[in-house]
Amino acid sequence: MTARLHDGAPGEEVWCAGTSGLRVTMLDPAADVEVLHDWVTRPHAGFFGLGRLTREELRETYEFVGSLPTHHAYLVRDGEVPVALAQLYHPEDDPVAAAYDVRPGDVGAHFFRGSEAVAWEVLGPTLVGFAFSRPDVERIVVEPDVRHRAAIARTAAMGFELAGAVRFESPHGPKDAMLAFLTRERALAEVVLRSPR
Repeated sequence: MTARLHDGAPGEEVWCAGTSGLRVTMLDPAADVEVLHDWVTRPHAGFFGLGRLTREELRETYEFVGSLPTHHAYLVRDGEVPVALAQLYHPEDDPVAAAYDVRPGDVGAHFFRGSEAVAWEVLGPTLVGFAFSRPDVERIVVEPDVRHRAAIARTAAMGFELAGAVRFESPHGPKDAMLAFLTRERALAEVVLRSPR
């Protein structure tokens, strides 16, 4: 059984964390392209693989993502201020499926912190809470680049269990990634998972 993803119109709020007050909205590729382009072209964003795209190419990329029933992009906001990009996807419909055995209830995730206005200690549990807010999601799967040591350390700090390095073909070419999983049970046990309002 494929886990459902939050869906809505571009810019529509789809979830709010009661503990932090952070809001999650559907990404609007046209309205949000300036903030996205600013984020993905910063030096530390190289591992996200979008830094060479023009604003138009970036908008077109996320318009394509928005057209897929299997992949969705969201902006996390502190009030009205964007602070992070979250992408959720069905791993069975993604290149990562070649690297592991997908289980029912898996959801793939990419998290990108665009602003330092919100600490990872707050943002991390919010992102986990959002990913698990659909009751049929049983496990989050992430695959940061193996060279991105800071992302791997954050992943472990958020409660994910590192499962080892894998290689698979991505849209940007071969990717060497650190596969990691966080089950709903582990998230609850480690108090990583927080309830929405």
